[in-house]
Amino acid sequence: MEKTKSVVVIGAGVAGLASAIRLQKAGYDVEIYERDSNPGGKMNRIEKDGFTFDLGPTIVMMPELYREIFELAGRDPDDYIPMQKLDPMYAVFFSEQSQDHYEISSNLVELMKTLEDIDEKDAQGFLTYLEKIYKRFLVAKEHFLQKPFRNGKDFYNPKVLRQALKLRTLDSADSFIGKYIKNDKIKSMLSFQTLYIGVSPYTGPSLYTIIPMIEILYGVWFIKGGMHTMAKSMEKLFLELGGKINYNCDVQQILIKNGKAYGIQANNQVVHSDYVMCNADFPHAMKHLIQDQRTKGKKYTDKKIDQMKYSCSCFLMYIGLDKKVEQLDTVHNFYISQSLKRNIDDIFEGNQLNDPSFYVYIGSKLDETMAPKDKDGLYILVPVSELSTAKDEWTHETSQHYREQVMKKLSTMPGFEDIEEHIISETHITPMDFKHRFNAYNGACFGLRPNLTQSNHLRPQSKATYCENLYFTGSSTHPGAGVPIVLLSAKIASEELILDDEKAYEKI
Repeated sequence: MEKTKSVVVIGAGVAGLASAIRLQKAGYDVEIYERDSNPGGKMNRIEKDGFTFDLGPTIVMMPELYREIFELAGRDPDDYIPMQKLDPMYAVFFSEQSQDHYEISSNLVELMKTLEDIDEKDAQGFLTYLEKIYKRFLVAKEHFLQKPFRNGKDFYNPKVLRQALKLRTLDSADSFIGKYIKNDKIKSMLSFQTLYIGVSPYTGPSLYTIIPMIEILYGVWFIKGGMHTMAKSMEKLFLELGGKINYNCDVQQILIKNGKAYGIQANNQVVHSDYVMCNADFPHAMKHLIQDQRTKGKKYTDKKIDQMKYSCSCFLMYIGLDKKVEQLDTVHNFYISQSLKRNIDDIFEGNQLNDPSFYVYIGSKLDETMAPKDKDGLYILVPVSELSTAKDEWTHETSQHYREQVMKKLSTMPGFEDIEEHIISETHITPMDFKHRFNAYNGACFGLRPNLTQSNHLRPQSKATYCENLYFTGSSTHPGAGVPIVLLSAKIASEELILDDEKAYEKI
C-alpha cells in the first residue's frame, strides 16, 4: 500500500492556508509551519482596549473565490464566513469639498444618477469604459489569471499571444480611463483602486482598471467579524480535514539536495517532507530561505532580487473613539488629495507626502462586536513608499508626520470635526513592521509590483524552475496580489503540485 505523501507549507497566510486545505482534501498529509502565533499573515487582527481591527485587507471582492475553498471541502460557506453585500460600497471625499461626498453604489441605476450629477457626458463615457474593460476581464480570467506559465512555450505560442494582444496592456490605467472620461473626479474614482495591489494608475498596466469594474458589477461585501474571520475559518476547516499547524515556528531554510526539496529547517529542527509549498514572500524566500545557488538560477540571485520592482507600502493607524460616528453611513471611505497624481507619483518616487490620500474603514458600523458599546473603531490606511524607494528612513517622526496630515484632513469630514478629543486607543503599523513581522521584502505590502516585466509568465511561478518538489504561492507569485487573486495563486500552486505528483506516480 502506497504511503500518504507529505507536504510542508511554510506560512499560514491566505495562500498558505488555501493551499493546505486543497492539498489536505486531495489526500496529502499536510503540515503548516507559521512563525506567528495565529493564522492569516497580513490578514490578521489587532485587539486592544476592547476594539477589534482588521490588520491588513478589509475589502471583500469576488466573494465566490472566498466561498470556493469551503465548497471544495463540502462545507456551507455561510457556516464559516457569513457575508453581507454593501450598498453603497463606499464613499469618496475630495479635499476641496470634503463635507460633500459621493456614495458609490453597485446598483447601476443609483451609480448612474451619481455620475450624471457630476457630468452627464462622462456618465456615458463610463458605460463605454465598462464595456471595454469587461471584455478584457473575460480574456484575463479565461487565459491568464487561472493558468500557470511553467515554461516559455506556455506563453509564447500563437493561441496565448492572440489573447494577450486583446488585453492591450501597453497603456496605463489612467490613460485608458481618460479615453472615455475627462472629469477628474470620476477619473479619480476609477483610478485609485490600482493601489489595492500596490501599483500606480499612472504607470500600471491599464488591465488593472478591472478592479473598479469588479466592484461595480459584482459588489463589495463584508464578512461578519471582519476579514480575519476568513483566516480563522480556513484554519478551522484545515484542522477539521485532519491537517496540522505549528505556530511560533520560524522556518530558517528550505532543504534542497541534488535539485530536489526534501523538507525544511524550522526552530533549528529538520522536518522531512515529500513536497514543500512556500507561502513566505517570494523575494524573502528566494534570498533567505534558499541557500542552494542552482535553485536561485540567474534570475533570482540576491542582486537580482534587490533590483526587482516592488509595490508600495502602507502606514496604518488603528484608532478607538469614545463615540459613534453617526454622521457617516459608509463602512469604506476614501479621501482623495487635491492632486492625486502628485500624491501617487511621490509614493513611487520615494518622497515624503505632504498631501496624502487615505482610506478609512469602520468595521464596527456593521459588526458591533468590533468595538465597545456606543463606540467606533477607525482603521486608517495611507499608501506610502516601500523602504528601498523611500529617500528617508522611516522613524517615529515619520509616523507623526503622517498622523498629523491625516488628522488635519480627517477633521474636515463629517463626524470627525473634533476627532482628537475622542481618541481613547491608538496603534500604528509602518513599513518597518511589514518588513520585520511579515517578512514583506522592503516592507512592500503587496509583494512584487505587477508591472509588465513582472506579470504573467515574467512573474515568479508556482513551480520552482530549478528545483523539484518545491512550489511557491502568495502575492509575489503569479497571478498577483489582492486576496481573490492570492486565492487563485493557491489554486494554481496546489494543482501544479498534484500534477507533478501524478506524473511521478505514472513513471513508477
